[in-house]
Amino acid sequence: MKCMIVSDIHGSLNDLKKVLAIYESEKMDKLILLGDLLYHGPRNPLPEGYNPKEVAIILNRYKEQIIAVRGNCDAEVDQMVLDFPMRSDYVEVYMDGHRFFLTHGHLYNEGQMPALNKGDILMYGHFHKPMAYQKDGIVIFNPSSIALPKEGEKNFGVYENHELKIITLEKTVVKSIKI
Repeated sequence: MKCMIVSDIHGSLNDLKKVLAIYESEKMDKLILLGDLLYHGPRNPLPEGYNPKEVAIILNRYKEQIIAVRGNCDAEVDQMVLDFPMRSDYVEVYMDGHRFFLTHGHLYNEGQMPALNKGDILMYGHFHKPMAYQKDGIVIFNPSSIALPKEGEKNFGVYENHELKIITLEKTVVKSIKI
């Protein structure tokens, strides 16, 4: 299974189109969305190409392939325009013998760990900083943001063949970790 991991779109239509073009060209199976999909939030600047309505329309085209969690900038009204569930604070997904704990990061993160076991993967966004490392036998993975990175370039993640990668929109691998 090949999955794309995207966090913190914040309504950026331009960046969403770029990342979905990669998703299509790489023939990925699932699109994992780690929250903050439509709204830019009161602390963030407006991202280039800010168009939450069009972002919702485009994401809905992928509803069969999306696994999503709620971010701190996501509201109940957002669910009304999205055709896939995104109101859970976390989702557990099992792939290739691994347990992935998917969350946005405002509730659970490396400093506020959920109950995980060695070999599990904690995957979150929220901080807009790329991370891929192991701590106490648990993989910590944050793909950063495709719209408003706070460190480095605009990034997304890919999971394939027991490996997690953080990749720029220009397709340069920034970090990777075998799991």
